[in-house]
Amino acid sequence: MPEHASPAGRPGPVAGTFLEPLLGRLHIDFVPADPQLSWARWALASVVAVVGSLAADAALVAAGKAVFPGIADFPHFAFQDYAKLTVVGVVIACVGWPVVTRVSSRPRWVFLRAAVAVTVVLLLPDVYIWVQGESARGVVVLMVMHLAIAVVTYNALVRIAPAGEVPADRG
Repeated sequence: MPEHASPAGRPGPVAGTFLEPLLGRLHIDFVPADPQLSWARWALASVVAVVGSLAADAALVAAGKAVFPGIADFPHFAFQDYAKLTVVGVVIACVGWPVVTRVSSRPRWVFLRAAVAVTVVLLLPDVYIWVQGESARGVVVLMVMHLAIAVVTYNALVRIAPAGEVPADRG
């Protein structure tokens, strides 16, 4: 394979630039996964991700209230409070999956790491509200909700709407 070639054997758009080593380590090689995901399956996976995440949220709120009765009135446990944030976040992730399948020959590898990074960042507001005096137990339930949303969304997308991976020796 030439020095600045993608796994498909052709030069990528950042070949020879200062970005190439960084993007190469991140598997952003602008070689679409082969085969690409099915748009019908992507739509189904997106619906499953949203509904599954909301169901996980509701179950975790109910469990949190049952285990820690003192947090029954925790303000962030109102359905309208967490549902709108969950739906927005999951829809952004769902839009991100087909983008990742277009810019990487290893989309699952990239998407998993992106999901972990985004989830860690999304835990920061939880830490902030805890530092501001919110119930630690309530905040822990919120954090578990974030983790559940990430797991549900990632698995719905990569399993229901999978994309292939370009073999490293192709080309």
